Amino acid sequence: MARPQKQGLNYYPKDVDIFSDRKIKIVMARYGADGYTLYDYLLCEIYKEGYYMKTDDDLPYIIASDLNMSVEKIGQILNFLLERSLFDDKLFKSDKVLTSTGIQKRYQEAVRSRATKKTVLVDERYWLLSSDETSSFIEARHSDNKSENNYSFSEINPDKSENNSTKESKEKKSKGKESIYERIRAMYNETCVSFPRCASLSENRKKAIGARLKTYSFDDFKFLFEKAEASAFLKGANNRNWNATFDWLIKDANMAKVLDGNYDDKKKPPKDDGWGVDFDRQDF
Repeated sequence: MARPQKQGLNYYPKDVDIFSDRKIKIVMARYGADGYTLYDYLLCEIYKEGYYMKTDDDLPYIIASDLNMSVEKIGQILNFLLERSLFDDKLFKSDKVLTSTGIQKRYQEAVRSRATKKTVLVDERYWLLSSDETSSFIEARHSDNKSENNYSFSEINPDKSENNSTKESKEKKSKGKESIYERIRAMYNETCVSFPRCASLSENRKKAIGARLKTYSFDDFKFLFEKAEASAFLKGANNRNWNATFDWLIKDANMAKVLDGNYDDKKKPPKDDGWGVDFDRQDF
């Protein structure tokens, strides 16, 4: 059996004047260090696989877990990167693929040494470089059996490659989901110290968290737990036989009410000595 052709890179070249690039400056001006961090993260993921990366609905949650960013912010930055042509917008809209001509130019230079032994095969569906820009050792081919992880451009059994890549993809998605679920559970236990602990995550709890993440960000959960801990009512001040729990807080209607401030403690009016002055204040 022939040895599989390696597609991914162990490292990728980076220009030392990257922060002088106008596009990078604009991204950082708009989103700060988070903008560049996400861009660099995506480049690493792309070059790890080769010269492009297939995306799916789970990817933002995996990135959110890895980079500690909200899913909404990730979406905003990615859209901006596409608008500014740091990734090819047309290919992303048609095939949910992240790549660019610059990425592919750097890729073909990085694999030049491999071409001394064997032609480097690429998928013509996602190859953006023109024939004039493509090096002679690159051969663009259409591959219907290519796995999502970009490894089936070789003489290995395509069915086996597809099964393995699918399994790896599912495991990666599963780990990403589990990670953010666990982080939310741990954040609740650390923040809501006056409430019953959430000892484990049942399937129903995971489903509830997943449903809320379609509307709310990771930061919204943090705000939710902080507001709950600050609420005397939710801690049972009005009813000693009841207080909120993790399950209660992550219900759709309850989460909305807590975030809207419906259970915030009412501020007591200042003491008035008859002169309209609060003599309990210490700042006069």
